[in-house]
Amino acid sequence: MKIVNLYNKMRPELVKVENQLQLEVDSDHLLLKQTAQHLLEAGGKRIRPIFVLLAGRFGEYNFDKLSKVAIALELIHMASLVHDDVIDNASTRRGYPTVKAEWDNLTAMYTGDYILARSLLLITQLDSAEMQKILSRAMVEMCEGEIEQIRDFFNIDQDLPNYLKRIKRKTALLISVSCHLGAIASKLDNKQANLLKMFGYHVGMAFQITDDILDFTATSEQLGKPAGSDLKQGNITLPVIYALQQTEKPELAAKLKELILSKDLNNHVDVAIKIVKESGGLDYAQKLSDQYLLKAFRALEKLPDITAKKQFYEIATFIGKRDY
Repeated sequence: MKIVNLYNKMRPELVKVENQLQLEVDSDHLLLKQTAQHLLEAGGKRIRPIFVLLAGRFGEYNFDKLSKVAIALELIHMASLVHDDVIDNASTRRGYPTVKAEWDNLTAMYTGDYILARSLLLITQLDSAEMQKILSRAMVEMCEGEIEQIRDFFNIDQDLPNYLKRIKRKTALLISVSCHLGAIASKLDNKQANLLKMFGYHVGMAFQITDDILDFTATSEQLGKPAGSDLKQGNITLPVIYALQQTEKPELAAKLKELILSKDLNNHVDVAIKIVKESGGLDYAQKLSDQYLLKAFRALEKLPDITAKKQFYEIATFIGKRDY
C-alpha cells in the first residue's frame, strides 16, 4: 500500500478531523480567525491524528472520543510550528508563507498561544485524568526541548546523546503520545498500549532524523523552505555533529567549525553542506534512522495482526524513507 492509498482509505475520518480543526481554531476576533485559518490552509501530513486513529483500532474504536485526542494533539503541533517559525525567522513552511511573514512576530506568537489554549480546552473534555496527565507532561517536555535547542544554536560541542534527547522532545514525544493516547482511549491493556507508545517513539525518532537529512539533500521546492535552513540558523543536527567529529579529514571538520562559529552561514551554506556530505554524515544519520525504524517494527510485531498493523508498517516506512 502506498501512503496515498492509506490517506484515501482514511479520508472520511480525516475529512471530519479537518473540519473539526477548522471549528476549533475559529474565533470571534477577526485577526485570530485569519491567522489560524491561514495556518490550517498550509496543510500538513496530519501524522499525529492518523496515529491516534490507527492505534485506536487495536481496541474499542470510538471515533468521537479518538478525534478529540487527535485534534488536541494536532493543535499542540500547529502551535509549536507557529512559534518555531518566529524563532527560526522562517518566511515559508511547506512552500506557504508563515504567519510571521504574512503579519508579524507578535501576531504569530499570540496565534500560537491561542491555538495552544484551544487545545487545552479540548483536553479538558477527555474523561481521563491519566490522559490529561500524559499530555500535560508531554507539553512540558516539548517546551524544555525547544529551550534547549535555542540554547545550543551554533554550539559545536554537542554529541549524539545531546542530539537524541533534543529530537525526542522536539518530535518523537508527540508522536509517541499520539499512539499511547489512542491506545488508552480505546481501552487497550497496558502491554499493548506500551508497545504502541514505543512504536510511536521509534518512528518519531526516525522521522526527525530523516527531516535533518533532508535539510541537506532535498530541494527548496521539496522542503517548502530554503535548503540548509537548519544549518543557517545554527541548529546543529546529527549529520553536522558527525562531520564536526570527523578525524579522517580533520581539515574539513576545522573548516566547518570555522563556518559555524562565524555565524555567517547565509553566505557560505553551500560550502558547509558540501563538507557535511563529504564527511559521511548523511550516511551515518541514515543508518541510525534505519535502526530506529527496525525497533519500531519489532514493537509492531508483538501486536495483533489487524489491518491497522499493516497500515502502521506502511506509514512508518514512508516516514523513514521519504525524500520530501
